[in-house]
Amino acid sequence: MLKDLPLSEHIHQHCNESMERALLAERHPLWARSCPELKDIDFIRLGLLRCISVVDSGRHFLQTNEQIYGQLLPHSTYFKSLKSHRRTSMLEAFEQQSYHLHAETLLSQGIDYLKAFPELDEYTIEAADGHFIDHACHTEKNSKGKVYAAGGIYALNLRSGLLRFLCLVTNGTQRHQEIPVLRDHIEKQNKGNNSSQKHLYVYDKAVTDFVWWDRQKRHANYMISMLKENSIATLVESIPFDSRHEINTGVEA
Repeated sequence: MLKDLPLSEHIHQHCNESMERALLAERHPLWARSCPELKDIDFIRLGLLRCISVVDSGRHFLQTNEQIYGQLLPHSTYFKSLKSHRRTSMLEAFEQQSYHLHAETLLSQGIDYLKAFPELDEYTIEAADGHFIDHACHTEKNSKGKVYAAGGIYALNLRSGLLRFLCLVTNGTQRHQEIPVLRDHIEKQNKGNNSSQKHLYVYDKAVTDFVWWDRQKRHANYMISMLKENSIATLVESIPFDSRHEINTGVEA
């Protein structure tokens, strides 16, 4: 982040660069479209400002945005845009490029929390878990008028410290089962452009499935977790390590 730039200008600059990358990443993106009432780049910028603004509601945010930045935006235009499926696809493409841009910036500043372990340089290492909110605002009811907890899976990159929304589990219209969703996400990732990238996931015991993870070896996907009580582990060998070194703090064996 450039110190001589105000926060609003830095956000605007970051949005423009991320959008340019998103447009270049796809040959003919279906989500690319001109919307004169509320441009896509302004929609994204407003979303970021909404997250960091101290306001009580969406309407309060629009009033504050008008007072501070002088941008008058009709309430109906803004709230209708939040339900746009096209803009949802656009945000998915934008988020990937924004995430990579942040990662590049941190790496250029020498930030690598795993640099003491060079054997992990080829891996993307993420600690993931599901997060759900009961009675979340704007959660839709299902056909029976029932509302469940809505949420998804979040992942913390242990190399850079960046947190990202990994995938949606449920919008609240059905009960959540996060492990099948995680598997689907990884299977889809295996078929993507970066399928050769090695991944190491840190997850709770619920994700333990020896057969499925064994098949993931050919995609260089691995998992670290605690053993379930009914699991049977086979000791292969004991790996020597320096228990007095600070990077091994807490390691027992």
